[in-house]
Amino acid sequence: MRSRPAIRLIQRLRSFSPRGLAFGLTLSLGLVAAAGFAANRAPNPQSRAEHVGTYVWRATPKWFGGFSGIELSPDGSSMTVLSDRSTLVRARIQRQGGKISGIEIGSAKHLRSSKGKRLFGRIMDSEGLAMAPDGSLYISFEGVARVAHHRSASARARVLPRAQSFRHLPLNKSLEALAIDAKGHLYTLPENAPDSTGNIPVWRWNGLAWSQPFSLPRRGGFLPVGADFGPDGRFYLLERDFVLIGFRSRLRRWDVTDQGLTNEVTLLRSGTGKHDNLEGLSIWRDPKGDLRATMVSDDNFMSLQRTELVEYTLPE
Repeated sequence: MRSRPAIRLIQRLRSFSPRGLAFGLTLSLGLVAAAGFAANRAPNPQSRAEHVGTYVWRATPKWFGGFSGIELSPDGSSMTVLSDRSTLVRARIQRQGGKISGIEIGSAKHLRSSKGKRLFGRIMDSEGLAMAPDGSLYISFEGVARVAHHRSASARARVLPRAQSFRHLPLNKSLEALAIDAKGHLYTLPENAPDSTGNIPVWRWNGLAWSQPFSLPRRGGFLPVGADFGPDGRFYLLERDFVLIGFRSRLRRWDVTDQGLTNEVTLLRSGTGKHDNLEGLSIWRDPKGDLRATMVSDDNFMSLQRTELVEYTLPE
């Protein structure tokens, strides 16, 4: 999803004189560097994830950018990424020493509606991505809150029945994250539409109907942007916050039980400006057997931002 505070900041910078713009950017970059330095000197004691690397992905096609969802293959050698303009991209990942060294684009498809037409306007804002064991895709949308199933990237959509709650979600703040568990059940949650208790509602699709089995606690100014179930069976949530000088990210994890989600752990809380606008999350095991989180950033199709692939190893 496009970050409205970020857009307002960029619009203000564009309105400055060249000298004022240069000063503003210099000041912002200096503050970002200072924040990153402070974060390195005084790490959050709850941050137990270890940074593997950050790869800045650049490409020239007009569709490139705005990535809000990502799924990696079990061995981390390929990926499927989703833009918020309904483009689904398949690519190979090249690695050296376990770090991403290159991306080779294989295909790019624009999603089709249930009638086989290209998506556009309010129905185009795709955000969450989940891949079923059979390789088919589930995608959540923000503009008109819904979840759609695609048997392949070029197949027309099968829209799941909409929960009544979806119809009352605010525009641009609704179904931001989507994940699928080992049973094939889908879990989706909004970016900023708290329930009556002020927490984050989570809806589950069991193949027949939607229910709301639990909510997640909101902590601080972070908002949900991505989710995944890891190969360990636990639920992971990527969250984002924006302040004047940049973005910061948080990654939390829960155990899944019959009573709901338990044992909340904060694995990562990045310093402001360390990463760009991270929105997509995929959890997998690397060749060493370590849990790894791969995240992709949404550059909002703006030159001042970057498309990043960021990876961390995670504790068991």
